[in-house]
Amino acid sequence: MNWETLTSLDQLEAIRKESTEKPVLIFKHSTRCSISRMVLDRLERNWDAQEMEPHVKAYFLDLISYRQISNQIADLFQVEHESPQVLIIRDGASVYDRSHMAIDYQHIRGTVKN
Repeated sequence: MNWETLTSLDQLEAIRKESTEKPVLIFKHSTRCSISRMVLDRLERNWDAQEMEPHVKAYFLDLISYRQISNQIADLFQVEHESPQVLIIRDGASVYDRSHMAIDYQHIRGTVKN
């Protein structure tokens, strides 16, 4: 999986703009949580780059190191903060928001490709 690392608040405005061209996926990961690691591993194992990467750009956020960005994501995209969490941003708004074991590659694929 080709992650773009999310490390700056300025990137959030760029993500909103990018999402008008194609969907943007944000994965919020807690490096202190074994469930987050398991969900991330499962997503990366199932990810089909040839199928998905023409249709979506994926960002990775280490929310322990960048808690302020995680909080801003919750405010900007009007979602409750959770971890692990996946959001899909389309046309500047969150159209998909799942956490923990509800994060599912097939659902993500369906949301991105529709």
